[in-house]
Amino acid sequence: MADGNKDLVARLTDLSEGAIQRLSEAPGADRALQALKGLGDRVDDLQRRTRGFEELEKRLTKLEKRVDSLAKPKPKPARRPASGTGAPPKSGPPPK
Repeated sequence: MADGNKDLVARLTDLSEGAIQRLSEAPGADRALQALKGLGDRVDDLQRRTRGFEELEKRLTKLEKRVDSLAKPKPKPARRPASGTGAPPKSGPPPK
């Protein structure tokens, strides 16, 4: 059985090598290969560009929270009436 598996693997290897050889000889195969290589380069470039996005998103979220906290109106302290003005005190008889 092991010899049968080796024969099968050898046949598959021979067939795949033959298919690759025929593909390389086909017209336009060179252009297709160049396009695939270019695609790989562009994907690598995109990966380099997008690596920093996660960190930038974290920084942006932090800054947005800071801006929101600064934009919220602060609660005003309760106003106390100034002394000597306003209504007379309620305790005691009115002045004569």
